[in-house]
Amino acid sequence: MPLRDLGRLLRPRTVAVVGGDPAERAIRQSDRLGFEGEIWPVHPTRSHMAGRRVYPSLDDLPGVPDAAFVAVNRRLTIEVVRQLAAIGCGGAVLYASGFAEAGEGGAKIQERLVSGHRMPLIGPNCYGTINAVVGAALWPDVQGCRRVRSGPALISQSGNISLNLTMNRRGIDFSYVISLGNQSSVTTEDCLEHFATRSEVTAVGIHAESIVDPVAFGRAALACRDTRTPVVVLKTGRSKEAERITSSHTAALSAPAAAYDALFERYGVVTAESIPDFMTTLGLLDTVGATPGNRLVSLSCSGGEAALVADRSVRYPVTFPAFGREHRDRIAATLPQMVTITNPLDYHTFIWGDEPALERCFNEVVAGPFDAAMLVIDWPSEGNDDTDWWPALRAFAAAANRAGRVGVIVSGLPEGLPSPVRAFATERGLGVAHSIDEALGGLAAAASWGLWIENRPPSLHLPAGTSTGPAVTLDEPTAKSILSGEGIPVPYGVVVDGQSGSVPARLPHQPGFPVVAKTVGPAHKSRTGGVITGISDLEELGAAIHQLGDGGRPVLVEEQVTGAVAELLVSVSRKPPIGLVVTLGAGGTLVEWLADTTSLLAPVTQPELRRALRRLRIGRLLEHRAPGFVADPESIWKIIDRLTALLARRPDIVELEINPLILTEEALWAVDALISTNPEDGSCS
Repeated sequence: MPLRDLGRLLRPRTVAVVGGDPAERAIRQSDRLGFEGEIWPVHPTRSHMAGRRVYPSLDDLPGVPDAAFVAVNRRLTIEVVRQLAAIGCGGAVLYASGFAEAGEGGAKIQERLVSGHRMPLIGPNCYGTINAVVGAALWPDVQGCRRVRSGPALISQSGNISLNLTMNRRGIDFSYVISLGNQSSVTTEDCLEHFATRSEVTAVGIHAESIVDPVAFGRAALACRDTRTPVVVLKTGRSKEAERITSSHTAALSAPAAAYDALFERYGVVTAESIPDFMTTLGLLDTVGATPGNRLVSLSCSGGEAALVADRSVRYPVTFPAFGREHRDRIAATLPQMVTITNPLDYHTFIWGDEPALERCFNEVVAGPFDAAMLVIDWPSEGNDDTDWWPALRAFAAAANRAGRVGVIVSGLPEGLPSPVRAFATERGLGVAHSIDEALGGLAAAASWGLWIENRPPSLHLPAGTSTGPAVTLDEPTAKSILSGEGIPVPYGVVVDGQSGSVPARLPHQPGFPVVAKTVGPAHKSRTGGVITGISDLEELGAAIHQLGDGGRPVLVEEQVTGAVAELLVSVSRKPPIGLVVTLGAGGTLVEWLADTTSLLAPVTQPELRRALRRLRIGRLLEHRAPGFVADPESIWKIIDRLTALLARRPDIVELEINPLILTEEALWAVDALISTNPEDGSCS
């Protein structure tokens, strides 16, 4: 359950509005939405505000407000909050700025703001809340909401973005809008968990600069899954560089954005990269909901549009299956012989404007084994005759309804779908997308959501821990000793003294040839000439030790793993605030050139691992060379599980990387390893 009950704050019947002009604007916004509850303005000198009697102080109010909008300076805000908490107010929206966002001094003031009470606070430094179901707008500016019975909710850390999104002309009417600001008290996670249980909320859209509590976010997302409430996130700040452990490959490949992506994927949260993508995906999930799969069919009266759909589809996890022979024949019977029957389908203009003919064609097309159908159509601009466009729209709606198929109206340009067309589509349960890419991305998201809600939910992921100090890199023999202690196979090796420049008379448990010689110490030894492979006898070994041990450096001599099927990279690292992040991908000397990696949250399940392998290029190679490994990756899962358990037990380990992890036909071998620790955190081992 959320830390605080948000019911009174977000669905108030009585509202206190404290302050001057911004407070009066908030009253007018509630009036515009037709709020039927009571609003009590509070100001020490004004007598009337927006046609209402003004109370000189909170002590003079006729009752305890469910919610309050507070628009006074930051220091007075602290006093008002304390008074509201003392009288039992259900929560407050704080408009003032100058708190944590203003630096260390403001952060101290914000600490005072939240101390000594448990009243929920939205903000400070925010626009506030809009409930379009009851008409309550604790909001000091213009907004484009209208009264609704249900609709998607919007949670945003940016007041201006949330304001702008309420002004959309895409037919998306929000049930709730929350601008969170500094999240001093109420967080994104609190709001998400609250909305999971609200029947009037059909979907949740989140604009997030950060996630305060990722584990709580996961719990809230699972609650949304239980109520089949889809969640779409627009994450900004993805390009900011987090603190890196510069000695590892993983640090360069697993950026903070990858950790957030792993968080969202783990909990079935759909992501968007731009505001148009965000709005289209949210709108489609609200209108058409989940689809059982990603098999699409597209209809257009232009070969150019059909080709565009085909070209753009390669960027998204969707498919356009070819028509079977019988299906193709049935479609061909509804069209002139000159039409080539392909998917995407260009049905030409031979039947344009003939609604019965269009409906016969569309009925046959969408009756195939598809999960969703697209009609690509751009409308004439205002002043032009659109008579011949309506038959295609009506025929598509009828065909989608008859087949029980998800249908989406798609334009090439946003201005190609005027409001009457959007209204027609929405009334008939059709989705709307304002570009081909938005349609493909949105339908891919609908398929992803459909797959997610049918799967068993995972357990919550492991928190990151607190290793934030300077990291120390252990040498390779020490790192491998730790791995061996966890039951992870490593090649047998010994460290020899490079001072003498010769091979000892007898190496303890002397490895069989061929062997590898490596300098002990620096990371990325292959870049600096610190590795010699393929050593076949004692003479070559002596020369290698002499070369690598120049200056008295120790040299690691170990058995060389042969018969490699593939080289992988596997690492587990702490990514505050997200959690323990597993990076998996192509390994070896070309790891950074290939950049073929994916990230998952720990603990990793075997189904998650299978899906991760199949989206990697190295995974597709393995399906060809070792298909059983991808279908049943238990051996690599055991290694990941042991690495995860090690970091969970050892808070001093910041990152552990194996590169390469060599797969042979018989086993997996950790051929090189890197462990970074923060000694200040101590060890629990």
